[in-house]
Amino acid sequence: MKNDSSRDCPARARASRFRNLVSRFRRDESGSYFIIAGLVTPALIGLVGLGTEYGLWMYTHQNAQSAADAAAFSAAQSYSINGAGSGSGSLSAGSNVISEADAIAASFGFVDGQNNTTVTVNRPPTSGSLRTAPNGVEVIITQSQSRIFSALWNQGNVTIRARSVALGNSALGCVLALDRTVTKAALNSGGGTVNLNGCDLYDDSSDTAGLYGGGSSIVMARQVGVVGGVNDPSGFQTTQGLLTHFPVVPDPYADVNIPAFSGCDKNNFSSKNTQTINPGVYCNGMQFNAGTTVTFSPGVYYVDGGTFQVNGGASLNGTGVTIILTSSTPSKPSSFATAAINGGASLNIAAPTSGSLSGLVFFGDRRAAVGTAEKFNGGMDQVLTGAVYFPTGAVQWAGGAGTSTNCTQVIGDTVNFTGGGALAVHCEDDGTRAIGLGTSLVE
Repeated sequence: MKNDSSRDCPARARASRFRNLVSRFRRDESGSYFIIAGLVTPALIGLVGLGTEYGLWMYTHQNAQSAADAAAFSAAQSYSINGAGSGSGSLSAGSNVISEADAIAASFGFVDGQNNTTVTVNRPPTSGSLRTAPNGVEVIITQSQSRIFSALWNQGNVTIRARSVALGNSALGCVLALDRTVTKAALNSGGGTVNLNGCDLYDDSSDTAGLYGGGSSIVMARQVGVVGGVNDPSGFQTTQGLLTHFPVVPDPYADVNIPAFSGCDKNNFSSKNTQTINPGVYCNGMQFNAGTTVTFSPGVYYVDGGTFQVNGGASLNGTGVTIILTSSTPSKPSSFATAAINGGASLNIAAPTSGSLSGLVFFGDRRAAVGTAEKFNGGMDQVLTGAVYFPTGAVQWAGGAGTSTNCTQVIGDTVNFTGGGALAVHCEDDGTRAIGLGTSLVE
C-alpha cells in the first residue's frame, strides 16, 4: 500500500503554483496600461471627432465660397446690365444688386438670417484693393456652427467665413500698357488733357509708380486700373474709379500672328503728290511728305525695315487697311520698321472688320526689341479706327479730338501721352477685340 503523502503531491503543487501566480500578480505593474488607456480614450475620441468636424467645416467653407463667388459675379453683372457701365454710377442702376446676390446665395443654401447665416452685400466693396470701385460688388457669407466632438477641447462655436469680390463691365479699355514691371508704363507727361471718352486705361505694371501723371497733365476716363501703384492720383479723373492693385489685363491680340510675306514690291517708297497705292511689301520704309494725299486700297501693307514716316501736311486715307511694321531679317534688332507720325499730319485710316487681322490698323512685330519707339504725334487730325498695336513698343501718342467719336485702341509695352488728345471705343462694328476683364471675379 502506497504512502498517502504521495497523493498530496499534486495538490501541494497546484497550491504552490496558485501562490506563485498571486505573488506575480501583486508584483505585476502592467495593469497600469488599462488605466492609462481608460484615461486616453476620451482624448483619442476627441481627436478623431475633431478631424471629422474639420472635414465638415472645410466642406461647408467650400460651399460658402462657391456661393459668395457666384453671388458676387451675378450681382456685378446685374449692376452692369442696369446701366452702370455707361458711367452713371446711379444707385437706381444697381438697385437689384442685393436682391440678386441674396437669391444666388440662397440657391446654395445660405439664406441671410437663417441657420446662423449672414449674407452681406456691399457696392462698392468695403475692404480690399477695389473698395473705391463703384462697379465692384463684395459678398461676405458667415455661418456659425456648434461643435460636437471637438467640444471636449473648446466650447466656443466655429464661424465659417467666405468673401468674394467681382468687378462688373470692365472690358471697355482703349489704352493698355503691357509691361509687367517698369516705372511709368502708362505716362501722361505732355501737360495736356487726355479724354478717354467712355473708356478705360489699364496698366499691367506692378511697380509702385507703374502709372504716372506728370505736372498739370490730366487723364479723364471712365475707369483706370493699375496692377501696381500711381505716383499722383490727382492726375487721373474717373467716373468708375482709379483702382490700384488691379488684376492683370491680358493682351487681347496675343494670339494674332503676322502673315508670311516675301520679296519687295516697293523699295524706299516716297510720296510727294496725290496717288492711290496698293497692298504689298514696302522695303526700307515709307515716307509721306507735306502736300501729298495718299489713298490706301484695302489690304495688308508690310513695311520691311526703315520708318513709316508721315510728315506734317501729308494726308493718308484708307478703309480695310492693316499696316504691319516688321523685318525680313529679325536676327538684327535694328532692322524692324518703326512709326513716326509727325504733328500736322492728317490720317483717316480704318482697320479691316473681318479676317485674321480684324481690328488691327497698325501692327508692330512682337519680335522687335522691347522699348522700340513708336511715335503717333499727328495731333487733331490723327484718326485711326481700330487697334494701334505694338506689344513691345514704347508708344508715344498725341492723338486728336476726331477720335472722340470713333473706335481707337492704343496698346504698347508702354504708352506715353505727350500732348493731350482723345480716344474712344465705340467699336461695335469695327472688328476690334475688347480690352479688359468683362464681369470677373477679382478677389
